[in-house]
Amino acid sequence: MDRNAIGRESRAAINEVEKGAIRRFAEALGETNPIYFEEAAARAAGYRSVVAPPTFPTTLRAGSDLREGLLLSPGKHLLQAEQSFEYARPIVAGDKLTVRSKVVEMSQRNTPSGLTDVVVIEDEGKDDTGAVVYRSRQLWVVRTAPKHAPGDLHE
Repeated sequence: MDRNAIGRESRAAINEVEKGAIRRFAEALGETNPIYFEEAAARAAGYRSVVAPPTFPTTLRAGSDLREGLLLSPGKHLLQAEQSFEYARPIVAGDKLTVRSKVVEMSQRNTPSGLTDVVVIEDEGKDDTGAVVYRSRQLWVVRTAPKHAPGDLHE
């Protein structure tokens, strides 16, 4: 891992939040609350449009992926261990969110298999006015790829 990556940020990217994307995400979660599907239900509940479920920012992307290249070297791969979200307001259909990622922490933790590299990446989504709508914090574990014996089949 490149420990100099702490503080590095991705390029920003605009993500347009669409009703169809919210509906498909809510369906995949097994949600049944009509505020995720119906404009009238969302408006009756006080929202300006269909509301995105709380984990919806997992579908939003920054302009570059800090996990690739910057954090990994050959023979390493990432495992997401945790993710949390903080909101200033709900995300709704019609939002145009500018998303940027930043490496905020890199450390080593002692585990049963030895020292393990850990990386924390924060995503931030801002609306058209520049106000923060959400922050996401992701904890990634950097693992050594398993070695394959000669003749093993692998992709």
